[in-house]
Amino acid sequence: MNPAMSHTSPEQTSSTMGRLDWSALAAFASPWLQGPLSTHSWVSLVARGAVLFAVGVFLALVLNLLQIQRNVTLFPPDVIASLFSSAWWVPLCCGTAAVVIGLLYPCIDRRLGEPHKFKREWSSVMRCVAVFVGINHASAKVDFANNIQLSLTLAALSIGLWWTFDRSRSGFGLGIGIAFLATLVTQLLVYNGVYQYTSPDFLYVRSWLPCIFFAGGVTMGNIGRQLAMYERQLTHEKLHQE
Repeated sequence: MNPAMSHTSPEQTSSTMGRLDWSALAAFASPWLQGPLSTHSWVSLVARGAVLFAVGVFLALVLNLLQIQRNVTLFPPDVIASLFSSAWWVPLCCGTAAVVIGLLYPCIDRRLGEPHKFKREWSSVMRCVAVFVGINHASAKVDFANNIQLSLTLAALSIGLWWTFDRSRSGFGLGIGIAFLATLVTQLLVYNGVYQYTSPDFLYVRSWLPCIFFAGGVTMGNIGRQLAMYERQLTHEKLHQE
């Protein structure tokens, strides 16, 4: 063997190790990101987050107004703002939650290697939003003999929403987790007197509330997935044009 060919300088070794380290880092980060870490990727992420935040704020204002009009939720007079008669922090919290959920769903899909392809068009997403608004409307407007009947009905409708527009294991699992965490946070808020529910039957809240959170999580997850797929389609088209 030629000694000149087998000899490797320390500088070359260091350079090779550096390239390997960056390659390993890129391979590790690729499932979490949709492409190379670039300005375009961050701009796209921020754009999706802005859309999700706007949708979350809008739905929070409209749906919370229904609850207040029917005296399902009661806020102290000193925290009620003029905007849709809602406390100022409600739309901000819901908008932030919408961003987290909408970005988390496609991220989990990529990590599990199960891209969601069931009913991937905007018309399906809009129908999902309409059904979610209808479920929330039913919780405030429809009169049942007792809260148990209402809770069972809303639970069936929420699972039906998941089956009709999602049908993924990750979507169902995340919906359950979101419902649990959101209900826990709401219990703490009511316990500390931030606001209250009339006729609570599940500790400090209504027993149907987890169903609303589950349906909301599935809905925002579908919006987030559709935005991520739309972004991938645009990127794919640009690459073909180049």
